[in-house]
Amino acid sequence: MLESELQPAAPAETVYLKDYQKPDFLIPTINLAFDLGESTSRVTTLMKVERNGGHERDLVLHGEKLTLVGLKVDGQILSPNDYSQTELDLTIFAVPNSFELEVVTELIPHLNTELSGLYQSSGNYCTQCEAEGFRRITYFLDRPDVLSVYTVTTKANKDSCPVLLSNGNFVESQTLEDNRH
Repeated sequence: MLESELQPAAPAETVYLKDYQKPDFLIPTINLAFDLGESTSRVTTLMKVERNGGHERDLVLHGEKLTLVGLKVDGQILSPNDYSQTELDLTIFAVPNSFELEVVTELIPHLNTELSGLYQSSGNYCTQCEAEGFRRITYFLDRPDVLSVYTVTTKANKDSCPVLLSNGNFVESQTLEDNRH
């Protein structure tokens, strides 16, 4: 991804209460694995997805300024014929009523100057996901009424990132190979 591709996005479209429609899908749980690197960072997202109601619509996820690296439904790699991508959305066709979705994205935090999604500030990795910044980390139903339980794993170099911090309850830490933790 080139620096020129990281220009600010257009302002979000205003949505009024009178126009509210429930989400087509729900995501009860999401596991995020951040692998923070000096030039690029990779995010592996594993989410449980459930159809919300009796419809046959495709799954449409929001995403901005992401490089899609991998996409699987129930462990099966999707071919380009199984989905479509625009600058703002990822549409996965003909999904089952309940399934596990794996999305792998690549980001360039040090070039993200919008202070939205995953970015770097004074050498520190930071995230800002409200109100719609999560779509700059991974493809997701980035709206406030999709309430998910998150589990987050963060990996980075111990020298450049001696402290790894995430919201939620601390579970464990480990020392990994190549001076990573």
